Amino acid sequence: MRNIFTNPKRLPLIAPSILSADFANMARDCGAVLAAAPDGGGADLLHVDVMDGHFVPNLTLGPDMVKGIRKACPKAFLDVHLMVTDPEFFIKPFVDAGADHLTFQVETVASERIAEVVGKIREHGITAGLAISPPTPIEKILPHVDEVDLVLVMSVNPGFGGQKFMSAVLDKTSRISDMLLPTQRLEMDGGINLETAPQVIEAGCDVIVAGSAVFGLPPKKWSGAVDAIRGKPA
Repeated sequence: MRNIFTNPKRLPLIAPSILSADFANMARDCGAVLAAAPDGGGADLLHVDVMDGHFVPNLTLGPDMVKGIRKACPKAFLDVHLMVTDPEFFIKPFVDAGADHLTFQVETVASERIAEVVGKIREHGITAGLAISPPTPIEKILPHVDEVDLVLVMSVNPGFGGQKFMSAVLDKTSRISDMLLPTQRLEMDGGINLETAPQVIEAGCDVIVAGSAVFGLPPKKWSGAVDAIRGKPA
């Protein structure tokens, strides 16, 4: 099992969302954002937003995209977020395609079956995470925090990139952070940029997803953006 989430907690891990990359040059963009550059460092992992057109209205990436990225970037850690109605159905296709980690939404699986689905993910030798959307009460995820390797707090409503950061989720984030063990990670996704990243880190997140804040810049500035979001001194 490849698990970068249990590495010692120093600087936060940065996971650029490929939803904001250039789909016509996906291999190029993924390789470039992971690579170190003279003026900064590369990203730690790649975040893959999977939407099925049912749980959320948008339809995005499938296993074939993950397979292609795995071929182009064989050493990359691929963090796949399943925003789908039936995450259990997608476990094997994405594992076979090369995913290193699967996170599914707490809203999509009955509470009594969440541990079972987590177990099915881990049976394939990868790590498992659980995500919660902004409108969902924190009580829905609290009983399951200790069952996963990572908790993902959405700071926008899932479905589309480029949304504005919802600061109301920071209280929820802090409560979850207080419950986590050193072997677990807390991730946030949605509207994170240079202005919002410090708030996210202060609330306890140590895996930060950034889309347009990285890929929306010219490629020569990506490594500097990654370092800035991470909070690394210039």
